[in-house]
Parts: sequence; C-alpha cells; structure tokens
Amino acid sequence: MVEDIDRDPRGSAETIAVRDSPGESRYELVLDEHVVGEILYRLTPGHVVLLHTEVLPSVEGKGLGARLVAGALDDIRARGLHVVPFCPFVRSYIRRHPVYADLVVRDAKVAD
Repeated sequence: MVEDIDRDPRGSAETIAVRDSPGESRYELVLDEHVVGEILYRLTPGHVVLLHTEVLPSVEGKGLGARLVAGALDDIRARGLHVVPFCPFVRSYIRRHPVYADLVVRDAKVAD
C-alpha cells in the first residue's frame, strides 16, 4: 500500500493511500478511510490488465486519479509484473510519465 499525508494551507491533514483489493480485482484510492476511486483490473499470467479508472466527482480535478495510477503502477512494478494499459486514462498517464513505459506489455491479447 502506498500512503501519503497531504496538508492543506489551513493545517488539516488528509491521509491518502492506494491499496490493492484482489478480492474485488481493483486498486482503491482511499482518502481518510473512504474509498474515493478505483482502477478495475484483470490479473493474467505475468501481467495486469488495467481496465477502467474512476474517481468520485467530489474529488475530481485534484490530481488524485494520477496518484491512484502511480500507486497501482508502483505496486505492479514491485510485484515484478507488467501492465496492459487498456484504460485510456492509464495509457495517457504512462505517455506523460515514461518512467513507467518499461512496464507496458506490447501487443498483448486481451481476452473477454
């Protein structure tokens, strides 16, 4: 699990974490103990297919979707796996952050 504490200018702290929930086949973005975003995935031998990313409308525009993707990719790297970025948001994130490009499986077949 990746965890951060953000402080706003008024001094309050928010705890932000990205955790894998394998029973739900998703990575979760947790803000102050509440799930506010997710990346749905399918685990296949040797790689993770990232299917769809979503954050609650109340937290959109705060960079939390990007933090969710980064946390998921960091976990996938730590587990020695690769990724198929089926989700357009994840693909876009990887294009903007080439440090993750080595994780991408090229020409992978994604089964239904």
